[in-house]
Amino acid sequence: MSAPPAPPEPSQTPKVTEREARRVAEAAREQDWRKPSFAKELFLGRFRLDLIHPHPLPAGEDVRRGEEFLARLRDFCETRIDGALIEREARIPDEVINGLKELGALGMKISTHYGGLGLTQVYYNRALALIGSASPALGALLSAHQSIGVPQPLKIFGTQEQKDAFLPRLARTDISAFLLTEPDVGSDPARLATSAVPDGDDYVLDGVKLWTTNGVVADLLVVMARVPKSEGHRGGITAFVVEADAPGITVEHRNAFMGLRGLENGVTRFHRVRVPAANRIGPEGAGLKIALTTLNTGRLSLPAMCVGAGKWSLKIAREWSAVREQWGRPVARHEAVGAKISFIAATTFALEAMVDLASQMADEDRNDIRIEAALAKLYGSEMGCLIADELVQIRGGRGFETADSLAARGERAVPAEQLLRDLRINRIFEGSTEIMHLLIAREAVDAHLKVAGDIIDPDKPLSAKAKAGANAAGFYARWLPKLVTGPGQLPRTYAEFNPPGHPDLSAHLRYVERSARKLARSTFYAMSRWQGRMETKQGFLGRIVDIGAELFAMSAACVRAELLRTTGEHGREAYQLADVFCHQSRIRAEELFTRLWSNTDDLDRRVVEGVLSGTYTWLEEGVVDPSGDGPWIADATPGASTKENVHRPIR
Repeated sequence: MSAPPAPPEPSQTPKVTEREARRVAEAAREQDWRKPSFAKELFLGRFRLDLIHPHPLPAGEDVRRGEEFLARLRDFCETRIDGALIEREARIPDEVINGLKELGALGMKISTHYGGLGLTQVYYNRALALIGSASPALGALLSAHQSIGVPQPLKIFGTQEQKDAFLPRLARTDISAFLLTEPDVGSDPARLATSAVPDGDDYVLDGVKLWTTNGVVADLLVVMARVPKSEGHRGGITAFVVEADAPGITVEHRNAFMGLRGLENGVTRFHRVRVPAANRIGPEGAGLKIALTTLNTGRLSLPAMCVGAGKWSLKIAREWSAVREQWGRPVARHEAVGAKISFIAATTFALEAMVDLASQMADEDRNDIRIEAALAKLYGSEMGCLIADELVQIRGGRGFETADSLAARGERAVPAEQLLRDLRINRIFEGSTEIMHLLIAREAVDAHLKVAGDIIDPDKPLSAKAKAGANAAGFYARWLPKLVTGPGQLPRTYAEFNPPGHPDLSAHLRYVERSARKLARSTFYAMSRWQGRMETKQGFLGRIVDIGAELFAMSAACVRAELLRTTGEHGREAYQLADVFCHQSRIRAEELFTRLWSNTDDLDRRVVEGVLSGTYTWLEEGVVDPSGDGPWIADATPGASTKENVHRPIR
C-alpha cells in the first residue's frame, strides 16, 4: 500500500502594506445601504426624527415571553449566583453554568424552532444587563456565546444543515467562542496567520488564537482562518465551525485580567486540525464580512451591560450619599458630590435610551443600525467607565477598598472598585474606542467617498478623477445648500416635545438639528482641506464621531422621555432626566466642536516622533522597571503544542 499523502503545510504570516491592509478592511465592509439609517443621516446633516419617533415598540407576545424569562432569571440571579465567590475564586462554578443551561439562557437569541427561547434583541439585552449586575463575568460568558459566538453567524449565514446540526446544541448544552485575534493580529486582520489549507473534503487548520473568550470551556468554536488561493479555491479569510475537542486543538493557557476574573479566556493552538468543508460558514473569503455583520447587533450587548452597571451605580450612590454625612449634612447635599450623582442618573437614562432604541430598531429590521450599534458600544463603554469612576469617588476610601475587606471589618460589601476594573475592558472588547472611531468615521463619510473618492485616490487615473469631479460637483451643488438652514432654527419646531408642566425638550432637538448640519459642514470642509490625508487625521475623525454620539444620545433620550410620558410611566421624571442629560451633553458637544480646529494634534505628533527617536529618554531616568523578561509578543509559529491542555468543557 502507498503511504498516505503528507499533511498540507500551514501558510506563513502574510506581509502586507498599509494600503493592502486598508483594502482588506474595505472589502469586508457592507458596501450598500439598502435601508434608512438615522445615524448615517445625522452625519450627513439631516436630522430624520421620523426614523426614531414615535419610539418603536415590541409586540405584545414578545413582551410577555421576555418578561416571563426576566422574572425567572432574576430569581436565579438572586438565589443561585454569588458574585463575590466568582470574584474571589476567579471562576464561575460549574453548577451556576449548568443552572443557566437549564434555564435556557444559552439560547436566548436562538429560535424556538431549534429549542431556544427566541427572545427579541430588546429582551436579550435586558437579560444581559440583569445577569451582568449579578456577575459581569457571567454576562461576558453569555454575550460571547450568543452575540459573537457560533449562533449569530449561523443564524445569518449558515446553511439549513448547519443550523439543524448546531443550533439545538447551542441552545441548551454547548458553549461557543469566537476566535479571530492572534498574538500579533488585533484590529488588522489582513495579517491573519492561522491557515486553513484545503485537503480533499476537509480543511486543515494551523495557528494560534489569543484572547479566546469562552475558549477554555467552549464546546464549539467559530474560527477565522486564511485559505490560500489555489485552483478551485478563491481563498481569503474564512469562517469555520470547529468542534472544540477535535484532535490537534490545545487550550494552552487560561488568561488572567485586572477585571472579569471569572472570564474563561485563553490561548488556543491548532495543529493539523481537520475540519469538514461542510462546517465552513459562507463562501471562502467571506469571513471578515461575516464577522463584521455579526457585530452589527452583537455590539449592543456591551452597552446593555453598561446600562446595568449604571443602574446599580445609581442605587449605591443614592443609598450611600444619603447616609454618609460631612459638615452636618449628607454628602449628596454638597454640590460637588451632587453633580456626580446627577451625571450618573442622567447618563444611565440616556444609555438605556440608546440601547433600547437601537435594539428595537434591530428587532423591526426596518432600519440599518450598523452605525447606531457602533455608537452605542462606543458611547456606552466610555460613559460606563466614567460612571464607575464617579461612584468610586463618591464612596471615597471605601470605593477603593475591596468588598471582602469592607465585609471583614463589618461594613456593607459594596464592590465599587471591582465595577471599575470589570468595565474597563469594554473600551477594548469588540473594537477599541480608537478603532470604533475609525470604523464609524468611515461609515459617516461613505456618501462623500462614493461621489468624490476617486478624486483623492492616488491610484486612480486622470480620467476617473475627472468623472468623479463631475459627479461630486452635482452632488455637492444639491447637498451643501441644505446645510445652511433647517427646522432647528424655527422656535416652535418639535412642539410635541414641549408639553405643559414638563421641561422643554424641543429646544434640545432643535440643537441636534442645527448641530447635525454644522457637523456635516465641518466634515466637508475637512475633506476639502486635507483630501487624501483625511484618513490620517484620526484626532479630528474621533471628535467628529464623538459629536455624532452625543447627538444620537440626546435624540434617543428625548424620544424615550416622550414615550414614557405618553404611556404614563414616570413621564415627568423621564423628561427631567432627559433635560439634564441634554444640557450636559450639549456642553460636551460644544467643547468637541471647538476642538475640531483648536487642538494640539500637530504638536502631539512632533512629541511622538521625539519619543520614538529617543529624544526624551532622559525623562525616563530615576525609576526602575518592574516588568519581567520575555518578548513583547509571544511566538505563534504553527506546530504541535508542548503544553498541557487546560480545556475543560462543562457538563
